[in-house]
Amino acid sequence: KPWLGGKPLDKKEAWKTFAPSPIPFSNDWHVPQELDEDGLKRIRTAFVSSTLRANKIDIDALEIHSAHGYLFHQFLSPLSNQRKDNYGGSLENRMKFPLEVISDVRKNWPKQKPLIVRLSATDWVKDGWDIHQSIVFCNELKKIGCEIIHVSSGGLSPLQKIQIGPGYQCELSSIIKKQVGSQTIAVGMITDPIQAESILRSGQADMVALAREFLRNPRWTWEAAEILNGKSSVPSQYLRAQTFN
Repeated sequence: KPWLGGKPLDKKEAWKTFAPSPIPFSNDWHVPQELDEDGLKRIRTAFVSSTLRANKIDIDALEIHSAHGYLFHQFLSPLSNQRKDNYGGSLENRMKFPLEVISDVRKNWPKQKPLIVRLSATDWVKDGWDIHQSIVFCNELKKIGCEIIHVSSGGLSPLQKIQIGPGYQCELSSIIKKQVGSQTIAVGMITDPIQAESILRSGQADMVALAREFLRNPRWTWEAAEILNGKSSVPSQYLRAQTFN
């Protein structure tokens, strides 16, 4: 990924990459191979295998990454999926492979354990994946037993135009939560405990996720507990410095 310091692969390595269609990320990037039937079957098998291993070692929840230009996002978006078979073209066809794999995972994952799907609700590109298609996809996910959606956006195309700001993806979470009835996780420039709490209290999401803020402030949960009159586990080495319950 370019935003993670990635760069195009040379010809010796590029052949190892695959995608729904042989479309490079941008004009100066390598061209991936289009997945054939054997490749699709291999991926489905690998997901089931990893699901069984995760349950065997007592993992409590699974999250399937279908956002930010990863493989399932590539299948969903008409920008990256231009296949001519049953996995391309219409919205129904573009959703087919991700739904097949996620359904396989759900069947092999205990019913009492959560299955989460992380979704880019929009590509932020004209004629790309958008919130309306996301609602259809999330309704299908709900039918197969996945009722928690981690709502993110973008990451598929360098043409994306995002108006980034505090909580800029919360509206997408709110729309999916209301239109689909699934539980949602909001993410994206959520940095302050009061901001996070207000997202939950206003019903925009059922949970919030933080990433970069924990890199900036590893003690964020302790401070949030103090500000919100909550509780947080603290290592014994830090107890003498504790100022909250």
